[in-house]
Amino acid sequence: MAESAASQYVDQFSCSVCLDPLKEPVTIPCGHSYCMSCITDYWGQKEQGPPYRCPQCRESFSQRPLLKKNTLIAEMMETLQKTSLQTAAVECDVCTTEKNRAVKSCLQCLASFCQTHLQLHYESPAFMKHKLVEASRNIQENICHSHGKPLEIYCQEDHQCICNLCMIDSHKNHSVVSVDSEWASKKKELKEIKLACQKLIQERERGQREISEAVKSFKSSALETMEDIEKVFTELICSLEKKHSEIKEQIRAQEKTEIDRAEELHKHLDQELTELRKRQARELRNF
Repeated sequence: MAESAASQYVDQFSCSVCLDPLKEPVTIPCGHSYCMSCITDYWGQKEQGPPYRCPQCRESFSQRPLLKKNTLIAEMMETLQKTSLQTAAVECDVCTTEKNRAVKSCLQCLASFCQTHLQLHYESPAFMKHKLVEASRNIQENICHSHGKPLEIYCQEDHQCICNLCMIDSHKNHSVVSVDSEWASKKKELKEIKLACQKLIQERERGQREISEAVKSFKSSALETMEDIEKVFTELICSLEKKHSEIKEQIRAQEKTEIDRAEELHKHLDQELTELRKRQARELRNF
């Protein structure tokens, strides 16, 4: 079952830049994932200056996002790739001349079969109860080393796959479920984790946008305030210069008025002094 799921999901975790399975996966703020080297090279191109864009959704970022390895996806890719390798090009164990590709492996027969030789498992009552799984190179990994039975049961207490005999032997009274049931549960859990991660990424992205908008608003407000202050100081300086000029003109006008008055008084005193001297001279002659 795990091998079947791997073949279905491995293509979903491919890098949209190189189109290969993700290597050192990183997730950027918009939620899309890429190989570390692919997105680094993509943003490192000369024409890829700020703003930096997502190759898929084209969302832009004013600053280059910090890239950190997505551990969850990395572990998933490692598991999926290992399982995919197990199922790749498995040959039929029954074919004698030209080996056909195996489509199923039997845990009871410990062999893999092509579509033709597999028919016996569907048609013969003796083989119908055999446990068939996706074709695998390492079929022995699905067999209990102690009892030689298929590992069809999962022990939830010891977190391992066991066979029917293990369940009544070393795992007696343990909480157990079928492997298929456990895999379905793990798949559901993985989906929930993925959704939680996407939600967390969206929340962090929203927070990042809010901070960016707040910084932009603060810068805009600060610039507007600086412009207002500059305008006020310019007007104040102009007003002071105008007042300074008016006061200088008033002082010059007052100075001219006082000088003119003083000169007029000085002229009048000269005339009086001249008359007094003439009068004095006449008095002296008559005396």
